[in-house]
Amino acid sequence: MDSQLQPQTLSEVVVVDSSATDQCEQENRMDRWGTLVLAYKTLGVVFGGLVTSPLYVYPSMPLKSPTEEDYLGIYSIMFWTLTLIGVVKYASIALKADDQGEGGTFALYSLLCRYMNIGILSSNRASSNSSLAHSMHEGTGKKSQLGKFFESSMVARRVLLFVAILGMCMLIGDGILTPAISVLSAMDGLRAPFPSINKSLVEALSAAVLVVLFLLQKFGTSRVSFLFSPIMGTWTLTTPLVGIYSIIRNYPSIFKALSPHYIFHFFLRNGKEGWLLLGGTVLCITGSEALFADLGHFNRTSIQIAFLFTIYPSLVLTYAGQTAYLIRNPNDHDDGFYKFIPTKVYWPMFIIATSAAIVASQSLISATFSVIKQSVVLGYFPRVKVVHTSRNKEGEVYSPEVNYILMVLCVAVILIFGDGKDIGNAFGVVVSLVMLITTVLLTLVMIIIWRTPPVLVALYFFVFFTMEGVYVSAVCTKIQEGGWIPFAISFILALIMFGWFYGRQTKIEYELTHKITLDRLGMLLSNPSVQRVPGLCFFYTNIQDGLTPVLGHYIKNVKSLHNITIFTTLRYLLIPKVDPHERIVIREMVGLKGVYGCVIQYGYADSLNLEGDDFVGQVTESLKVHIQDFLDGVQCGTTVAEIQEEISDLEEAKHAGVVHIRGKTRFYIGKSCGWFDRIILAFYEVMHNNCRSALPALGVPPPQRIEVGMLYEA
Repeated sequence: MDSQLQPQTLSEVVVVDSSATDQCEQENRMDRWGTLVLAYKTLGVVFGGLVTSPLYVYPSMPLKSPTEEDYLGIYSIMFWTLTLIGVVKYASIALKADDQGEGGTFALYSLLCRYMNIGILSSNRASSNSSLAHSMHEGTGKKSQLGKFFESSMVARRVLLFVAILGMCMLIGDGILTPAISVLSAMDGLRAPFPSINKSLVEALSAAVLVVLFLLQKFGTSRVSFLFSPIMGTWTLTTPLVGIYSIIRNYPSIFKALSPHYIFHFFLRNGKEGWLLLGGTVLCITGSEALFADLGHFNRTSIQIAFLFTIYPSLVLTYAGQTAYLIRNPNDHDDGFYKFIPTKVYWPMFIIATSAAIVASQSLISATFSVIKQSVVLGYFPRVKVVHTSRNKEGEVYSPEVNYILMVLCVAVILIFGDGKDIGNAFGVVVSLVMLITTVLLTLVMIIIWRTPPVLVALYFFVFFTMEGVYVSAVCTKIQEGGWIPFAISFILALIMFGWFYGRQTKIEYELTHKITLDRLGMLLSNPSVQRVPGLCFFYTNIQDGLTPVLGHYIKNVKSLHNITIFTTLRYLLIPKVDPHERIVIREMVGLKGVYGCVIQYGYADSLNLEGDDFVGQVTESLKVHIQDFLDGVQCGTTVAEIQEEISDLEEAKHAGVVHIRGKTRFYIGKSCGWFDRIILAFYEVMHNNCRSALPALGVPPPQRIEVGMLYEA
């Protein structure tokens, strides 16, 4: 009997194993297909600014009677810039320095903060008994000497914060300049076949195109990329074909310029003039930071595939074709793109170029939304509305306020600074500074987190800091010729960020100094004049080790507190996402009946868009579980009846009515305040009074909201 059953059992095992293998292979095929689809979509979002750079690189260069050797040297510089910065730095190294799927300079800063106790949202504030806390302290068992230096030096920490803020501000500046220069350069192609079209009309048409683009942003990155990717794919394919045609027709030996010795000869021959030309050649790598900053919208593999197999070859061939044409027509550099297009395909290429320039704007617009959202949830930027436009991809966000501000600034840049060279100079400053900041932060990541061998760190830092430092030195000579634009934008943004950060820090320090302890709360509630009223109250507080001073102010004046009061803290952690089972943390406030503490934990890539009822339901369910576990585990003599009574009180309070109370605090700036505090805190108050409340983000209905006003003495 057993001998008859045995073969059958083995057969079943083989069938099961075979089906499991087939399922795994099918899943792998689906994953590969999904990655390829994502790679296709990146063309419409990530690489627009980078792959359309041939539109404005040569026109941005102040060339004077260039020779064949000059053009070969310029092409060699562009080829090695694309190879070293694009392929080696960003595609191979930077994409591996993601903060759990999020990229960009601010994500690098938060990654460093997770491994060092240097941020305002210190990793030490994570719950010590959760896996989340473990993940936030990973790698911190044996800290490097550099990590210890940053933790001990307040100056070093402030410098690092300033560098991260500057990088974010420059990236936002990039999001303003990329649409302006891309669309303006493409639309300028109308002037060659139609000499009667003047510069003002081109600027007006460019502005109109940008307005339409920004109005499309509310539909989300996925829908926009699905619409834009075919356009970008067509551009990526056609421009290298035109480049190959130009190479064959004009200068077949162009690829001899890949030898670096042409670079050395170029600088030996041109000296200072050659150095100044770097302000234009750096634009060939513009948009490369979006490759990293847009990481949250896609994934590492899809971006690498798209860049290495489509974007990089396309740029190398397109620039080769442009340079080959200019070697034969050396004085056409002011219109270096449209002049090298064959007459028979001029109009199709003009349509493709204009469409691609519109798409190019998308990469930096998406990156701007991402970094603004990161800085908002980390407390470095005033609260603005952030909409998640995809259910599957948490990184896809859209901010109406930011979108319309970008639109106004882009249109203003075009109408006020219509000269493409002025915008190009401004663009060069942004591109080079952002790259340099990323190099510095990546070096710190290598040393502190990755523990990369010192030789490799030194090699990386020397090569890229030297290259990008030379670029920065060249573009800084263009400050008076349009280069001041990004500095002005960055200064305003940095002022906003610093004012918000300083005001929040001052407010937190006041709350910690004047916090209400549990003993103090017990004394307030023991006052016979203070009544416990029916209902469930969520009382919002910014501190966890104690309670907000607004609570004392409220009880003293209202003389009441709800039967069930949950002191709620919204806590953003320096990680992109928090596990759902760690989202809500409940704690019992021993000795106080009907009073609980609740922490709602979010990462900067998490969505806060919970409906009010869902939020209340999730918290009360977590509270029920906590009551049962707490009473079972701590109070040995607890009966089932006591547990049921406390849960029944919770349900009764919930049905009696739910109310959400938050403090509406302002600074009282007295005569003892110094001039610095007077200015910065007054500026903070203006921003605080005009930014969004944290409660609407939780979907709390307006009738359930109560704001308690209180003055904090600065």
